[in-house]
Amino acid sequence: MGGVAGKAESPEMVWIPETKLEAKMVEAMKRRASEGTAMKSFNSIILKFPKIDESLRKCKAIFEQFDEDSNGAIDHEELKKCFHKLEVSFTEEEIIDLFKACDINEDMGIKFNEFIVLLCLVYLLKDNATASEAKSRMGMPNLEATFETLVDAFVFLDKDKDGHVSKNEMVQAINESGERSSGRIAMKRFEEMDWDKNGWVNFKEFLFAFTSWVGIDDMEDEEEEEGTV
Repeated sequence: MGGVAGKAESPEMVWIPETKLEAKMVEAMKRRASEGTAMKSFNSIILKFPKIDESLRKCKAIFEQFDEDSNGAIDHEELKKCFHKLEVSFTEEEIIDLFKACDINEDMGIKFNEFIVLLCLVYLLKDNATASEAKSRMGMPNLEATFETLVDAFVFLDKDKDGHVSKNEMVQAINESGERSSGRIAMKRFEEMDWDKNGWVNFKEFLFAFTSWVGIDDMEDEEEEEGTV
């Protein structure tokens, strides 16, 4: 997401946001990065996978609650009702931008893994005094704690606190874990995150990769197979 001017990893490299939402997302992450991170290594992130996986899977009931027609996806109108029930305030333009950003297969519906990413982006974008009150009214403290862990993990990877993770930053983060094959692992993980292949990873790309790492995508595939039996 976003455009890049200049060669990868060069001082002249300039990131250009493609949408207002992307710009807001990066600015929100910069503010959060200025607060620091509790993560000490990439291994400490991996150790949290089981707990994060368990928490995100519990989100399925929330998803089904807002998927009013039970077709396995949340459409634009259902998303607006979702925000209304969670008492999260967005303009129509912001809702459209969030929907487009998370509907990665462009089928006009937010699937479960896309819904998790969307809620986590909402958590990040609404991270201010007013939103703290709104977040408490969501009634999802455990899920919000998981979102905070995901934000914290991204901040750990974003060494220069610019709201993005570069390939060099990924190598540095995994080197700190002491893995012998750290360079190869870092490249593999980075390629999994950087799905638009522009040399930068933003928080949304990180979240989609993370849902895949903990098996949320597999969970959806299994349910689809069961439905066709």
